[in-house]
Amino acid sequence: MSAVLERAPAPAATGSAGVNVRELEVAGAQGALAARLYSAGTPVRRDTLVVFFHGGGFVSGDLQEADEFLRHLALCSQERAVLASNYTLATVSPFPAAVEDAHAVLLWTTKNKAKLGWSGKRLVVMGIEAGANLAAVCALMARDRAAPKLAGQILVMPMLDPGLSTCSMRQMNDCPDREKVTSSCAEAYRGYLPHAADRAHPYASPLRSTRLKNLPPCLILSTEDDPLCDEAEQYGAKLIGAGVPTTVRRMPPAPLVEPGGRNECACKVHALAEIASFLAGLER
Repeated sequence: MSAVLERAPAPAATGSAGVNVRELEVAGAQGALAARLYSAGTPVRRDTLVVFFHGGGFVSGDLQEADEFLRHLALCSQERAVLASNYTLATVSPFPAAVEDAHAVLLWTTKNKAKLGWSGKRLVVMGIEAGANLAAVCALMARDRAAPKLAGQILVMPMLDPGLSTCSMRQMNDCPDREKVTSSCAEAYRGYLPHAADRAHPYASPLRSTRLKNLPPCLILSTEDDPLCDEAEQYGAKLIGAGVPTTVRRMPPAPLVEPGGRNECACKVHALAEIASFLAGLER
């Protein structure tokens, strides 16, 4: 799978490069889930909480996937905290287990503000790849179920099209491992959506949703050499057409650090800047 957010070594128990990191449990739809809270500085109550869901194609991944990136994100502002949460993988239970977990985690945050050191003022959902699918779906679910109130959504290279039908997915010859990414995505969706009928459900494929009005402001990030970029930009266009304040950015590809490696350090810097700017706009 592609990755803007690079994998990091195991974190220290707390406080790394000025970041406080706390391991905790949150409530998913069917039980407790491991989570990790990132913060910087010592504000008593932070006004913005960003809830992040990891990638891994619905079938793999954990809290460690984006640890270094989330530490950097927490350092961008002492007025924000970042909560990364696990969710039920498709290898344990397929759709809709993961999305129900993700929505339940958001509801849990609103009931546990003191534990998180959060004022409750702004709640933003964020994810990468499969996690970005969950973040987009959480925005739909929060609207449909009237809770929780979201201030924004951040989708980093989101997986939104189980049909893998976009031109970038099928024809991006400049991507050195396009075939591998396409194959990985297809395998991921087979695991997550084993029943063909589910692939048309908007909670599985937000790109197919015909009801996109009244969603929170959205930032969508893709990269020039990523097969997921077309579906990301198509979703952005649909959100804009539905009147949702949406920013879509296609970031430059990062230099390859090693053969087969893609979209790492340089794109991490671009992504951080875009995310920090988007969050600052919500906080004005």
